[in-house]
Amino acid sequence: MRQQFLIFSFLATMFLLVATYFIRGFGYGFFVLIPILLFGFYDYIQKRHAIRRNFPILGRFRYLLESIRPEIQQYFIESNSDGRPFSREQRTTVYQRSKKQLDSLPFGTQKDVYEVGYEWVKHSIKPTHVNPELLRVTIGGENCKQPYSASLFNIAAMSFGSLSKNAVLSLNGGAQKGNFAHNTGEGGVSPYHLQPGGDLIWQIGTGYFGCRNSEGNFDPGKFKEQANHENIKMIELKLSQGAKPGHGGILPGEKVTPEIAEIRGVTPYETVFSPPYHTAFSNPLELVDFIKQLQELSGGKPVGIKFCLGKFHEFISICKAMVQKNIFPDYICVDGGEGGTGAAPLEFSNHIGAPVLDSLLIVNNILKGFGIRNKLKIIAAGKVSSGFGMLKLLSLGADVVYSARAMMMALGCIQALRCNSNICPAGVATQDPHLNVGLVVKDKTLRVKQFHEETIESLAHILGAMGLVTANELRPWHIMRRVSSYEVKNYQELFESIPEGCFLENKIPEKYENAFNAAHLNSFRGYE
Repeated sequence: MRQQFLIFSFLATMFLLVATYFIRGFGYGFFVLIPILLFGFYDYIQKRHAIRRNFPILGRFRYLLESIRPEIQQYFIESNSDGRPFSREQRTTVYQRSKKQLDSLPFGTQKDVYEVGYEWVKHSIKPTHVNPELLRVTIGGENCKQPYSASLFNIAAMSFGSLSKNAVLSLNGGAQKGNFAHNTGEGGVSPYHLQPGGDLIWQIGTGYFGCRNSEGNFDPGKFKEQANHENIKMIELKLSQGAKPGHGGILPGEKVTPEIAEIRGVTPYETVFSPPYHTAFSNPLELVDFIKQLQELSGGKPVGIKFCLGKFHEFISICKAMVQKNIFPDYICVDGGEGGTGAAPLEFSNHIGAPVLDSLLIVNNILKGFGIRNKLKIIAAGKVSSGFGMLKLLSLGADVVYSARAMMMALGCIQALRCNSNICPAGVATQDPHLNVGLVVKDKTLRVKQFHEETIESLAHILGAMGLVTANELRPWHIMRRVSSYEVKNYQELFESIPEGCFLENKIPEKYENAFNAAHLNSFRGYE
């Protein structure tokens, strides 16, 4: 694209110069062309705006529409969306905070407070001061040798391959500067994850990229070698993801460069299909043993499992295996069905997998029912972009929150919805070097760091306004929700909470009884 701009500029200049020389009526065109070329050259060399850098002159129209009225940009995005874009409020919040712009709105409340679904928290007449730097949680169970102090807000899984190298460098650089964690995604650990020095959560999916043998199965030796890298703080075993649960990952062949192929251990320029299931284990007991193996091979680093909640009995069967073997992951990542991806079948994106609030409630309750909630932490993910968004998940039992889409927007993503085509105009989700170069690492690193910092500060301010001291004090009844024009309920009234240890005492709530009876230690299918 950048070479095309230079060729176009040269030809246009030659045409107008010739026309000006031979036809006096075209003389004014020369004076129009010069300013355009100057603006185009400036767009070409500036480093703050990837769209203008990749598309000189043309890219200015996007920012012009945005500056005149953000709702115009909202129309263009939503009219071409998959039905699940970030709202104007979410995008504005991310853009302002990543750029450290004025984070306030005129004319008060921007929502209809009597609309069904409106949510808020009760403030205190005696607010407190909450230090955002102290909003951290230690992840690591009783036998963990290298527990990790995690920020409450971290970068969710996005692989190198799906994202460009400059995007990965910027994300990890932001994590390094902001003292939070960056999940690698299932595509393996690349040099761009390691170079900035940020804390990493190494995700291992069904393709075992970075720790696979020639047949594509798990290789303990390769895993041990990689897992003991000092930058890797935690290991995450992905069972499924919210964007396409029950479906393997897809990396289009045009994105599988020789570099990516070497990192993943696959063939260049061939589309990579990750299997929908793991080959390292086949039932709950084997899964628990595999978790123990990863904990040992990694030198005692925290190991977690990630999934989008499906059938209740499958998770209950995993918990039964944990209790029987007295082996527990250090954390569980609950991924909501509203999660994003670069490519997934439409039905999988829209109709498979439970949303994060429902999933989080169920997972938290089942862990409480087995009396093991205190043995591990919960990380929640699902379109989180603000302090209030974090607050809702934390109130329902999450200890830590992941964010993917908002972090991409901090990089400059404009929701062009070209993630699967390798022509992302912002240089975020592409392997095209001509587009990738538009994303300037130094600038975007700062924006990622600033977005994280501002969002954590927002959470701290809300907690203080509520009169709380830490996020650990949050409970479901702190969040209010309008359920009709004349009725308001809190999350405690809306969502069922079951007693601690009730499963072990054979006092199983009716909602979980069938799933509990169906759960089998030797099969995920259970007694169906």
